[in-house]
Amino acid sequence: MDSDQVLSSFVKVLVSDPERSAKFYEALGFKRTQAAPPFIHLQWEKRAEMYLVSLPPAVKMEGQRGLGVLLGFRIGAVDLEEVASRARAQGAHVEGPTVQPWFTREIIVTDPDGYRLNFIEPA
Repeated sequence: MDSDQVLSSFVKVLVSDPERSAKFYEALGFKRTQAAPPFIHLQWEKRAEMYLVSLPPAVKMEGQRGLGVLLGFRIGAVDLEEVASRARAQGAHVEGPTVQPWFTREIIVTDPDGYRLNFIEPA
């Protein structure tokens, strides 16, 4: 990949079942770009990168994951209603859409591990 094409930031999340999580994210519209344990690399509309990381055997994750954090993704080719529909079809909890005072429409989708994904489009 050309250095001009490398995004400067990304998110990594620990997941209990990487393949289950990857299938969930792919159903929402993420594209798998690489998979080499312990990582599965995903992209959202060539704008955001995400790594699903296998939970190391010695690590115990108890309680809500990502408490206080929303992972934000701007809507592009796939509209907000389509993402919400795809998430519901996967059995995910979807909040919204909500029109925010900062001129966006947003939904929040909870993934299989409890991480909250915030999909955003202009209002």
